[in-house]
Amino acid sequence: MSGVRRRKTQPKRRVVETGIQTDDEDGGKVVTKEPPRSNDPNKGSVFVSRRVLFPLGLFLGVAFTYFIAPPIPPHIAMMLEEYDLSFPSLANMNMSFPGFEVEWRQITDNFFDSAKKWTQNRDFSVGSKLKAEGLEAKHPVVLIPGIISTGLESWSTSPEYRPYFRKRLWGTTTMIRAVLSERERWMAAMLLDPETGLDPPGVKVRAAQGLDAASSFIPGYWIWSKVIENLACINYDTNNMELASYDWRLTYYNLEVRDGYFSRLKATIESFKKREGRKVVVVSLKWVEAAGYGDGGPNWVENHIDSLVSIGGTFLGVSKAVPALLSGEMKDTVEISPAGAYVLERFFSRSDRAKLMRSWGGGSSLWPKGGNDVWGDKSGAPDDKESQKQTNGYMISFRAATSPTSATSIPPGDHEASTATSHHATHPTLLPIDIESAERNKHSDDEVDTENSDPLDAPIPAVETSPGVGNLTLNDAESWIWQHTPNSFQRMMYTNYSNGIERDEEQLKKNNLDHRKWVNPLEIQLPNAPSMKIYCLYGHGKETERSYWYARGEYEHDDSSSDAMSAVCQNSTSCDGKGMSPRAPLDMPLSRQSWIDTAVNDASENPVRNGVKIGEGDGTVPLISLGAMCVEGWKRKLYNPAGIEVKTYEMAHQPEGLDMRGGATTSDHIDILGSTALNEIVLKVAAGRGAEVQERFVSDIHKYAKKIKWDG
Repeated sequence: MSGVRRRKTQPKRRVVETGIQTDDEDGGKVVTKEPPRSNDPNKGSVFVSRRVLFPLGLFLGVAFTYFIAPPIPPHIAMMLEEYDLSFPSLANMNMSFPGFEVEWRQITDNFFDSAKKWTQNRDFSVGSKLKAEGLEAKHPVVLIPGIISTGLESWSTSPEYRPYFRKRLWGTTTMIRAVLSERERWMAAMLLDPETGLDPPGVKVRAAQGLDAASSFIPGYWIWSKVIENLACINYDTNNMELASYDWRLTYYNLEVRDGYFSRLKATIESFKKREGRKVVVVSLKWVEAAGYGDGGPNWVENHIDSLVSIGGTFLGVSKAVPALLSGEMKDTVEISPAGAYVLERFFSRSDRAKLMRSWGGGSSLWPKGGNDVWGDKSGAPDDKESQKQTNGYMISFRAATSPTSATSIPPGDHEASTATSHHATHPTLLPIDIESAERNKHSDDEVDTENSDPLDAPIPAVETSPGVGNLTLNDAESWIWQHTPNSFQRMMYTNYSNGIERDEEQLKKNNLDHRKWVNPLEIQLPNAPSMKIYCLYGHGKETERSYWYARGEYEHDDSSSDAMSAVCQNSTSCDGKGMSPRAPLDMPLSRQSWIDTAVNDASENPVRNGVKIGEGDGTVPLISLGAMCVEGWKRKLYNPAGIEVKTYEMAHQPEGLDMRGGATTSDHIDILGSTALNEIVLKVAAGRGAEVQERFVSDIHKYAKKIKWDG
């Protein structure tokens, strides 16, 4: 090796070296020379660790990079010479590697070629390309982030919250620090009042403002920043682009009551239209037109909105809202390792998560819409596969008992009770468990072989279903969940949302004045805006949670103080540590513990993992919700009387292996904001060249949408 001076060896000296194996800290083997013997045992060990191991570590590291690194710097060579260490010469060892260095460099160049490509700065690439093609900013743009995307800041001035004043409690590393160090205080700040749905006393949290409000969630994890960067390339800035951030915890009605959100949004759009002289590309909101609310009139959207671009739109809700509101769980929480699940439960339990999510009225807007007519029933679901073992029409399923002692959990006669003439059929808690499983288990007198049996049949007696509870469709699950959640949550849902389907044209017109209907496209008509265009952009090909297997445990008290009988502190001696009076003697634990049954797994074509049935979608939103309204619902005059043009563009999920966010070809629900195809479409629509966007499909959404019971 060049740059290393080698000491000449003495030909007549014979040196005998003894190899000694020692364990390093990582459990590997290090071969060293035997040190000179000494009468002082401590002296020998010090010599080995300080005089030999350290320079030898340098020796091994330099030797490893011999073929791919430039010559050793002079100061390293001097250190090696000082300790009388030299590199073995390949020539002196009579070893020949013809062309090895050239081949090695070719291998490494090919191996790291893709890594070099994605590590290059690809920001602004889409915008720069389209700028070179002549695209320029035309329509003002208003970006409206999705649920949980906007950062939330603390504006509380009480002493305990002053360290967080104007710092983000949702988003940035401040949130992480607050959750880890002051979890109770963070939860108290993020919870909304269960009765009013607004800030609890002494707490004030507001949405961050400006383009930075949803550009990134935490440092290094971008959200809208890629779209903003590319729009900037074609001359968009804060004069013709707005990010309309909002407190996503609030219901839509309370957004206007507390923050005047829709009034400000309406004023922003009108200001853009007046100053720029062009319509705006934005999300159309029914509130603006309604009399007594925005008072924009029936033609406001037609006069002010050019296009609605929906990115991963949750038009018909998401399945994950069901377990999130019932037990504070979802696919993300049950897929972590057992150790991680234990830590999560100890640190942030299911009940804590459910309590937090139920208080966020805005998140409840994601509840699946359309009921069984859209999501299926026991006879089948629109997105069922031909070879599917169990229909997706069951939103919540329970395993049948599999042992003689637990078989009694299925009430006798349930098979007969499942008929339409039985009184059981109208009660959500008396539906039968899967009939085939029930019949099989009625005759099961032998011990079950859990090692060789199907995973769905493996018994876990501690989590068997209770008498009378069977598989639940969405309609059944909705009623069942309302029975297992606090009254305050039920009132919030009833006064803010409606999740049905309306087929009467006159009633649809009346719904224009009912704010509960505005977030459900099945109960409201599109605005009278025939010149407006709608673009449905979403991904497909990533495993998405569709429905769930559940288990039930012991009974417990409902921790909702607003629903407790006589929950008023009469005097200091009768209060507990939380300032609440103790429960009455007859206040029985009536709430049943429920959780996703992670023991259920199925590796078939339609997999079940950790109790979660996997379906089609973008990793978060099921395909039916993403595309059914775009390809079928809004093609019908009943829901689209003005005949607004609706284009659908599906993107296959093909993530780049070396990019943690999937790169330019990802179609994940969040990461799609950085994909090349999506950014190209957004920029073309904003630049007034939306006509160039052609529909594209990579899924069976047309087939699934046709199976929805649009006409009853």
